[in-house]
Amino acid sequence: GLQAAEKLGFPEARIPLANIVIDLALSPKSNAAYMALDAAIEDLGKYGNLPIPSHLQDGHYAGAKDLGRSEGYKYPHNFPDHWVKQDYLPDKLRKADYFHPDKMGKYEWALNERKKWIENQKKNRQN
Repeated sequence: GLQAAEKLGFPEARIPLANIVIDLALSPKSNAAYMALDAAIEDLGKYGNLPIPSHLQDGHYAGAKDLGRSEGYKYPHNFPDHWVKQDYLPDKLRKADYFHPDKMGKYEWALNERKKWIENQKKNRQN
């Protein structure tokens, strides 16, 4: 939308801009995304800059292996459904659950279904 408007220039840009405005005006509204962001910011204030799990840290430099960097990392695209059971958050945030979709947002129903699927995979997958 915005890129199309930028490339078209005026007066034609008004058409994709009008579509964007109508889409936003008529879309169901939700505050789940900014509530999730606020909760994450609150944890940042509470815990500060926590260490990134070592399996997610860059392992492409001299000495990285000695530090345990990138060891045990599982590339999700090599697994069924392009999902793998591994931690992405620091230990203190391992059980953090920031996003609570209320199914009102335009895409939240689908995101909620994906979130439930991931939670099910966490419980049942071995990889």
